[in-house]
Amino acid sequence: MKVGTDGVLLGAWCNAANASSAIDIGTGCGLIAIMLAQRNPGCTIDAVEIDRESFLQAAENAARCPWSERIRVHRCSFQEFCQESGRQFDLIVSNPPYFRNSLLNPDPSRSAARHAGILNMEDLMEGVLKLLAGNGKFCMIMPVAEAEIFIKKSSGRGLWCRKITSVLPNPGKPPKRYLMEFSKIKGVTEKDELIIELDRRHRYSDGFRKLTGDFYLDFRY
Repeated sequence: MKVGTDGVLLGAWCNAANASSAIDIGTGCGLIAIMLAQRNPGCTIDAVEIDRESFLQAAENAARCPWSERIRVHRCSFQEFCQESGRQFDLIVSNPPYFRNSLLNPDPSRSAARHAGILNMEDLMEGVLKLLAGNGKFCMIMPVAEAEIFIKKSSGRGLWCRKITSVLPNPGKPPKRYLMEFSKIKGVTEKDELIIELDRRHRYSDGFRKLTGDFYLDFRY
């Protein structure tokens, strides 16, 4: 599993400041779980991954990082984790499988990571509602079309979108992704936008550099 921009964006963007416990749903290589541990020294993170090879990679990466004692990697589906867990969490994050209408990837691990056949929107919402603390936050990233569907469905279940950051690949281009924060508490939705690159490839915006600067070595030197 390569490190993708979506995962870095979500791990850097989500509000982890006051969380003492967090879940990373579909952790893949463990990227977001490790980012959360780096950002919040008081937070313990449960990372859930169903795919065996991804689980092994996430477990190895977590074990080798400086915050290994605060990361637990579980090999199971999110549905199974929900059934077995008796806890509630301050923060839930997910870079979910979302390419619902595109062709399946021939690599089974990448297919599982990218497609909604294993974890669908309804199961994701149900699990989040069960595990999220009353004042907790659920943060995710999705393509715009799927995100709008999720926002509509979740509001009918009592999970309210409180913040949306539209992610634009370049100035003047339509957004490709929404970074979203949900809560069980209904309120006004805060909206802003983030531009990734400026007039050419790898010329990143100040906003992107500021958000992700703690995680990209090229932005630090």
